[in-house]
Amino acid sequence: MFKEKKMKEAPVLERNIIGKKTSIIGEIHSEGDFRIDGTVEGSVRAVGKVIIGKEGHVKGTIECTYADVEGQVTGNLNVSELLSLKSTAVISGDVVIGKLNVESGAVFNATCSMKGMVKELNSNEKQKAASKTAS
Repeated sequence: MFKEKKMKEAPVLERNIIGKKTSIIGEIHSEGDFRIDGTVEGSVRAVGKVIIGKEGHVKGTIECTYADVEGQVTGNLNVSELLSLKSTAVISGDVVIGKLNVESGAVFNATCSMKGMVKELNSNEKQKAASKTAS
């Protein structure tokens, strides 16, 4: 008779910060946003946005929805939406993104794949293969 109301989980709006003189070795998982002004060796996984400050350095893997980079990232960077590189950013490694915004002066020494383009290329290759075998 009565319908239960389904409550949607509210997104976590907290911001976590690693200070300038802080070093962390290991894995970081966050449901909110994350700002790194210190050093992280390992992996960072955040549902929200990851911000690497001017003095921030990450050596390892970053997985997030959005990322703003002013500092250094060495390793794998997987951003499902937008990666913004500020003029002071230095990126080295493998990058998989949805969209990319690069300011003049940023250093981008990476292998880069755009998620939308990868899907599009894969479907085009399958169509070409199917048309070749149908002849």
